[in-house]
Amino acid sequence: MSKRPAEPPLSPGSALKNRSRETSETYPSEMGDFEDNFEDEFESDSDVIEADANGEDPGEDDGKMEVDQQVYMPSRRQLAKDEILEPDPSAYHMLHSVNVSWPCLSFDVLQDGLGDERRGYPATVYLVAGTQAARARDNEVTVMKLSGLHRMAQVKPDDDSDEDDESDTEDDPILESRSLPLPATTNRVRASPHAALAASMAESGDIHVWDLAPHMASFDTPGTTIAPSANKPTTLRMHKHTEGYALDWCPHPREAAGKLVTGDNDGHIFVSTRREDGGWATTKDPFRGHTGSIEELQWSPSERHVFASASSDGTVKIYDARASPRSHQLSVDVSSSDVNVTSWCRSVPHLLSTGADDGVWAVWDLRTFPNTLQGGHVSATASFTFHQQPITSIEFHPTEDSIVAVASADSTVTLWDLSVELDDEESRDTGGVEDVPPQLLFVHYCKDVKEVHWQRQAPGTVIATGADGFSVFKTISV
Repeated sequence: MSKRPAEPPLSPGSALKNRSRETSETYPSEMGDFEDNFEDEFESDSDVIEADANGEDPGEDDGKMEVDQQVYMPSRRQLAKDEILEPDPSAYHMLHSVNVSWPCLSFDVLQDGLGDERRGYPATVYLVAGTQAARARDNEVTVMKLSGLHRMAQVKPDDDSDEDDESDTEDDPILESRSLPLPATTNRVRASPHAALAASMAESGDIHVWDLAPHMASFDTPGTTIAPSANKPTTLRMHKHTEGYALDWCPHPREAAGKLVTGDNDGHIFVSTRREDGGWATTKDPFRGHTGSIEELQWSPSERHVFASASSDGTVKIYDARASPRSHQLSVDVSSSDVNVTSWCRSVPHLLSTGADDGVWAVWDLRTFPNTLQGGHVSATASFTFHQQPITSIEFHPTEDSIVAVASADSTVTLWDLSVELDDEESRDTGGVEDVPPQLLFVHYCKDVKEVHWQRQAPGTVIATGADGFSVFKTISV
């Protein structure tokens, strides 16, 4: 699989990393107002020119930019070189962009001790990410704390007061970070749902397990010293230097010590379990069944030993980790192209979403998968072709089974509500924009976006990583 260069290419035909293919330059669907930074601010006493009926000088160019108020849809049209898009601040509760030294192909949200159901501002999030630097030796796994994430300052009509609302500020967020050197590009990183552990998969095929507890503690306890040994991971080499992208932690409470499933480009899948002494035991023989690379792995949110795999062979397979021989129990053809990503719904465990290389993303009912055992056909519960370039990330909302976040190589993150009924008269109103599914809630621009996640402890908060760093936002629609 081709890698995205550390400095993203500008040409439409350049290759993109993490299962992205060739794309064209795209832009967000929301467009704000342009300010006139070149307005003439001086008067001439020597010339007197008669104005027209509207009080304007018909012969003078005021230098104002021409604003196109039409809604811009991704992948439908390319902007000219002199055209610029800006987000509409009225569409966001919160919007922040955070630049980092090197682009990160993958990241995850770390669970913190600040409480659940956090809805106040300023917000705080903890992240772990892996870099793709220009030189291998400059790479690292980074633990980050983003604080001071304020809500958008909303413009209040007919309000001449100069007093600022303390809750409506636009201060820059504060980024604190801790670096864990790792001389290799990180293809995938995932945080444990049980402890301050994270696992990363390097392009070398090695799996690194990191204890992030001292790094997270250092953010909140000034003067904390991190021992050099805390920056050294436990390394698992069962993939024998075969590159891979698939990695997931088992969320079942009985696997709180740590249980990983990992997959590589040769189609091999391994399950590794953490022992009481801190070491790891890995299955001797890999799970097989796919004829292509393993692109994504997801543990069932309810079944302790069950996981799903997505592959470049166009199939999704369901495995039982206890099975012998180590083969899949169910297999479904879900796409004629690579299946890049998948997400298992946490609130309704029989729902699974997939995203493919042809830009199609879909939701499947796992209860229909056994039909394939009798030669039956399985169809998606819902399928969308809105995106016209590869899907790079997909994730169900942590508590709302109908809400899905989707990232695409068209440089957009889209939010969807599957509960919208097609026969609902109100849902047919798409603001005069054609070719828009009524289930589409929101479109957010993020250049070369690679991965998107919800912050589970702060409802509605979305985080994405792309060529220009991280984007943290919360829309008025979710």
